[in-house]
Amino acid sequence: MDLFSRSWAALRTAVAELPDEDFERPSGCAGWLVRDLACHLVIDAQDVLITLVTPTEAEPTVDAVTYWELVEPPTGEDPLDALIPRLAAAYGEPRWLKFHLDDVGSAAGRAAELADPSVRVSTRDQVLTTGDYLSAYLLEWTLHHLDLIAHLPSADEPPAETLAAARAALEKIAGTAFPVSFSDKDALLVGTGRHTPTEAETAALGDFAAKLPLILG
Repeated sequence: MDLFSRSWAALRTAVAELPDEDFERPSGCAGWLVRDLACHLVIDAQDVLITLVTPTEAEPTVDAVTYWELVEPPTGEDPLDALIPRLAAAYGEPRWLKFHLDDVGSAAGRAAELADPSVRVSTRDQVLTTGDYLSAYLLEWTLHHLDLIAHLPSADEPPAETLAAARAALEKIAGTAFPVSFSDKDALLVGTGRHTPTEAETAALGDFAAKLPLILG
């Protein structure tokens, strides 16, 4: 729960501190500008709020690891993916996008802090505890923080403890540990296809390289 709050607060702060011109730069999400990613985060925050107020008595069907499914790389044909850039452009000035993310994002953060981690919630036709749901989102926030700063070298990186936790989560999803020579950041970027491994990295990965990238859905 604490790591969720740290990762989400760090990501929202990173967006809030961006100068306006950076919103027109590319992000680490293929085909999306930084403004598009920020708009996606607004929708993510809404999803968190909706899920936290959707309790259920049903038995859990997934946990923080099995919540994620390995899917095929996106083709760009998903209607929601196509909608995001249009929504982002509709904000006009970056300050309005910042305001909306701060408004909805702060609410999502407060709701998470107040939530009982043992309560079961329903989302995506799955049931899991609130604690597992928020733990799963830690990986989402950390990866999107890396996406946000992919072409912004002066921006702050995610907190070290959330990078480490996100790496551990990705290794559990993969069922394999990354080489100890990989930094947490590099494990996440290479593991999810955000960075093409070098020859040395590929050699270090060994048979694991054939399983990459891990596209989460």
